[in-house]
Order: sequence, then structure tokens, then C-alpha cells
Amino acid sequence: MPPHAWLQELGPGDTVRISHPVDKMLCSLGTDTDSDIQLRGKGIATVHAWLRTTTKGVVLEAVGGERIWVNGKRMESSPLSAGDQVDIGPVKLRFVTAKNRDSARIPPLAGTGASDSGGLLSALAGFSESLAGRYDVDELLVTMLDSIIQATDAARGAVLLLVDGQPQVRTARRSGGGDGRNSLAISDSIVQRVLSTRQPVVVSDAMSDREFNAAMSVMEFRICSVLCVPLMVRGDLLGVIYLGNDNVVNLFTEEAREVATVFAAQAAMALRNAILINDLQLSNASLTQQIERMNFGSIIGASVSMRELFRKVEKVAGTDISVLIDGETGTGKELVASEIHRRSNRAKGPFVVINCGAIPENLLESELFGHVRGAFTGAVANRDGKFQAAHGGTLFLDEIGEMPLLLQVKLLRVLEDRRVVRVGETHGREVDIRVVAATNRNLVEEVKNGRFREDLFYRLNVVRLSLPPLRERGDDINLLAKYLLKRHSDEIGIKIKGFSDDAVRAMNLHRWPGNIRELDNRIKKAVIFCDHGTVTAVDLDLAALQEAGTIESLNDAKESFARGYVRRVLEINGGNRSQTAKDLDVDVRTVYRYLERAGVEGEA
Repeated sequence: MPPHAWLQELGPGDTVRISHPVDKMLCSLGTDTDSDIQLRGKGIATVHAWLRTTTKGVVLEAVGGERIWVNGKRMESSPLSAGDQVDIGPVKLRFVTAKNRDSARIPPLAGTGASDSGGLLSALAGFSESLAGRYDVDELLVTMLDSIIQATDAARGAVLLLVDGQPQVRTARRSGGGDGRNSLAISDSIVQRVLSTRQPVVVSDAMSDREFNAAMSVMEFRICSVLCVPLMVRGDLLGVIYLGNDNVVNLFTEEAREVATVFAAQAAMALRNAILINDLQLSNASLTQQIERMNFGSIIGASVSMRELFRKVEKVAGTDISVLIDGETGTGKELVASEIHRRSNRAKGPFVVINCGAIPENLLESELFGHVRGAFTGAVANRDGKFQAAHGGTLFLDEIGEMPLLLQVKLLRVLEDRRVVRVGETHGREVDIRVVAATNRNLVEEVKNGRFREDLFYRLNVVRLSLPPLRERGDDINLLAKYLLKRHSDEIGIKIKGFSDDAVRAMNLHRWPGNIRELDNRIKKAVIFCDHGTVTAVDLDLAALQEAGTIESLNDAKESFARGYVRRVLEINGGNRSQTAKDLDVDVRTVYRYLERAGVEGEA
């Protein structure tokens, strides 16, 4: 069926270079290759404007404040009339309709009394409006099928959708409304013909048709007139619309075929949107349920190491003993500390955080313990420190390994006496707190090298919780990525369907030196710059890694695990190689060999 209107792209002297058909109820204009009307030029956005066909005509609308001019005037939205000139960036366009373009001819709409292009346009607009905003697939199919049956004078019809590549009847209706599953005879041969050719088929008398009269369904049900059209969106085949009448020969004409094809094109877009939204809702519901099963308060994880961590947190939270959390930067140490506080009997008290590595040494003592007026230059008033602020709750000392040795002595005294002496004051004040500390350093090595006090280490390290790096958490990467994608897309207001296969592969190949913090930042940026509704490796800035591929061979992976495991057991044994060999049930020379490969030096 010819389009009812065009946008003519003009060249020098108003010569027509390209004539873009306005053949959909909603047409996009922009530089994107998926745009319905693709334009080229500086200053033209990916999606610059929309052409919307309504019952009153065609309206041009700017997208997101982009600039468009109609007949020399800047407009945000404007109805178009024949001959109107539109300027978008450097591109000049002229709007023409079938009435002022002799080569256009619109056939009348069968069964509606529409005898001109205006009648068809009105009917199509009404049809599109009836489908707009419907996202329940079954409800949409009923509305769609009733409209098409009326438009083509069919006695009954059905929509068959492809499920695992096979057509299945999803909805069947009869003329005048009502379920038509028990009254419609469907020819499998005709349906397969449309699916294979992706072209509509009109059969005026199936019983006499040479191609179909031998089919079992035609003979058994004595099928007469049939009209079958594909449901397609941008080359994707969703299924077919099957219309028929078992008593009337020559019911469907070529004109009816054209009308049904146009209606099917409009219906397919609405159907695809409804299916995508339903799939997204189901995916979100499934993800929510999965996260609920695999989270631990605000912490998400299902790996063996994380489940063991959750078990330890559950046990230690109800006590008042000190906890030391270690792990690489970005692994979520503060989240674990917060969860310990939330599950403790101090949950109603404050949870106070101080980063020992972010505050200058000359100010850290005052931040921790407070000061009195005149204690030092700038101390213009009495001020309580973090210890007093955390009274009755939990104090989280982040990056405790960065604390200067002098302050470590004072911290140890406070932890032992539970009394705080403010800077410039001589008497102490009692505090009731629980201390949770965290570090990304190896405090055992720091103690050995004299950079951290051994007595303070043992005071803090009553219970030690080690957070695994993200690269060692297996499928947790994918689970966290889905959770963060949903959170950021909801916050920013951008619909994202998920991750592409190359993005999933790249995320699992990446070593994540910044751990969960890095994953969070990469996904947030990807949501903002994603152009196709699916986050790719390029959006995550991981494309080069995905192309290179860094999957280790099985032997290399075994070797890497063995080296890491030997070093871990060695740390547990305080560097004692003989005890490590005994625990691992190997000769001590094996331990030496693995340590040499790892480049570890030290005493036996």
C-alpha cells in the first residue's frame, strides 16, 4: 500500500534528492541507522524529532529540546500541511501528501465505508489509538483481532505466535466479538506458507486451489476464503494473523490484503512493545526474587566464600567483641560493618564512620577523641570526637592501617579503658561503644615491619573477617551486575533490557582491581551512554579485554590456585613453612617451590 505522505529532502534549487515515506503512525527522524527517516548533517541528534500521525493529520515534534524550524519559525511541536518546509540542522525538507503528489494512490478501507485516503488514515489512527498504552498481551491481541476482523469483513480470525519456532494459537475471535477457538478451521499449509515466505497469502477458494486443496486441514474442514498475513517488526517474525470464512468464496480481495497488511504492521509494533515490557517485568520480578534469596541485608552474594562470610557475621553480630575486616579496596568492608551493627543489640544506637587514611595526622586525634576550646590554634569551642558520637552504638574505623603509630598508642588505651580524653583535657570520659575496624593492608606484615603495633592488632583482631575480591566470587559478578543495572536504570529513568553476551563475557574476564566499586561505576556510566537498550562491552569500556580474551588454561588455573592457597595457609601459620607443609600434607620443598614461583622471600 502506498504511503499517505512524504518528507522530501531538498537539494540545491529545491530539487528533490530523497523522498522519505511517512508510512507509520510514529516515525523517528535522526542520524541513528535505525531511524525511520535517517538524516545526515552537523547538529542533528541521534533521534532529533518524531512524526506522529493522528486523526487530525501529521504532527512534527522535537525530542529533548532539539531545534526544528517549520516555515522559518522555531517550533517545539507543529502540525504539518502540504508544502510546509522543515529545517533540521543543515537539511531542508518539504512535507507533501497524496493529494498534492499525483503518483500516490490510497485504496479504500474494506468494510469501513472509507473510500479515500482520509478514511483509511482515520481508521488507522483509531486502530493505533485503541492499541496505545495496552501492555497486557492477551488484552491487546483481542482488541487487535476484533479490529482487523471488522476491517476485512472476515467471519472469524486467529493470531498465531511463534513459540520455540512453532506457531501456536494465542487468540481466536469471531465477527461481532466472542471467542472463536471452536469455530475456526486453520490450514497448517497456508500458515507455513506465510511463515516461510514472510508474505501475505489470499486464497479465494481453498477447496479449488491447486496448491492447498490436497492439504488435510483444507479437506477435513472444507475451508473456503482465507487471508493470512505475517506479524513482523523490522525483519523479526512474531507470528501470523489468520482470517477466514468457511462458507463464502472470494471473500478476500487484494484490497483487503493490503488493508490487513497495514493493520498487521501497526499491530506488530504494539505487540512487540507489549511482549518486551512483559518480559522486562518478568525479568525484574525474577531478579528481585533471586536477589531476595541471595542477599544478606544490604550485601548481595551467593558464592561459597560469601555464604561463609554471612555465617560468621550472623554469629559475631550478637556479641560485643571487636571485629577486624580486611579486603581489597572496593570489596564492601563498610557494608559488612554496617550489617554487623544492624544485626547487633546496638542497632538502635549510632553507626559512626571515620576514615583514618583520609584525615591529616594533626587533625585525626581531634576527630577521634574531640578537643576543648583553646587546645590548639583554631579550637574555638569544645567539641566531642567520633568516640563520643558513637556512644551506645558502633564506631567503624576504616583504613585502620593508615593510622600513625603515635595515635595507635592512644587508641589502644581507649579500647582498654573505655575512657576518652579530649585533646587539651586531663580527665577522661566513659564511652560505651563497639569497635569494628577495616583495612586493605596486610596487618601481619605491617606488624612485622614495625608500622603497626602488635598489641593494637591483637586488640582489634578478636574476630577477623576477610572479604574476597570480586574476581574470586564467580557468578556473583553477574548477579551484582544485574542488580546494579536495575538500580541505576531506575534512578536515571532509562529503560535497559540487560547485558549483551559480549558484555557478560568481558565482565567475567576482567580482573576488577577496583572490585564492586569499579563494577558500580562502570555500570552507572554505561547506563547513561547506552544507545541501544542493551549494555555492551564497549559501553563498559571493556571491549579490548573482551576481544583479547584472558581465559587461563586449566593447568595455569590450577597452578594459580595452588600458589594462592599455599600463600594463604602460610599466612595462617605466621610464615612457618614447616607447619604449612605439614598442614598441606606435602614435602616442605613443595612449599618452597610454590613460593619461589610466586616470588616470596623470607625465613623458613
